[in-house]
Amino acid sequence: MKPENYKIYKNPTVKTVIFQIRFSNLFIIENKIGDIQTEIMSKFPESSLTFRRELLFAHIGPQSKLEEIPIRENETNKIWVFKSDNYDYTLNVLTNALDITSHHHKSYYENGEYNEEGFRDIIEFTMSKFLSIIPLKKIKRIGLRYIDECPILKEKLENGRPFKLKNDEFSSWYNTSLPLNRFNLEDLGAMKFEADLKREDFNLIYRERLGLIDNEYKMSLDFDGYKKDIEAMKYLDILDNLHELIHEEWNKTIKEPVKNWMNGE
Repeated sequence: MKPENYKIYKNPTVKTVIFQIRFSNLFIIENKIGDIQTEIMSKFPESSLTFRRELLFAHIGPQSKLEEIPIRENETNKIWVFKSDNYDYTLNVLTNALDITSHHHKSYYENGEYNEEGFRDIIEFTMSKFLSIIPLKKIKRIGLRYIDECPILKEKLENGRPFKLKNDEFSSWYNTSLPLNRFNLEDLGAMKFEADLKREDFNLIYRERLGLIDNEYKMSLDFDGYKKDIEAMKYLDILDNLHELIHEEWNKTIKEPVKNWMNGE
């Protein structure tokens, strides 16, 4: 259920959202993929089949010979790919995983103002159809990932070159984890931070990156939340918890000037 204080912004920072579940290899999926396709066709009418070859990474000592490394024959994964009619979101089904990627959804919950489905709605639709056909009991890992591209509010050029970003100016927009107490942003080429966190029974990988790309400052935030070993039928409750965890961390990072920009002010 959507929280009462949930806010949908006019200019959201999110650019990509990914949902994924992993489970034990189920050979039944290949025989049932036609049934799955029929059930999801209303939202994923475009389909294709691709193959991904497994790579073998081996540690070899100085006395080993390349020709002695074992070669895996026919180690490929089938990936059944389904896309929306406007290609805004993609569903991949494997015999041991399912994932949905969206470059369209700006909100987790539905947007009543614009009569738009939220990313949660697409996940719930897909998972309900999938679980009605595939008797999945356990999910090894469920994950939700948000990748945001955030504004640098001052965009003017100085003598044809990008302005020099000041530490205090940037800190007024973002509660950043970048080590600004040590490094000066005026000297910045690129800077990044990553933390692997444990929050009760959930995990969150937080990534932050700021850098100059094509003479323009770019700021990105990457929130990758997941939980292991859950009952399949409880996926939606866990998903909501992951979203709340990510939203809290996003809210800690974004300050009012950026939120005002997101509101179109």
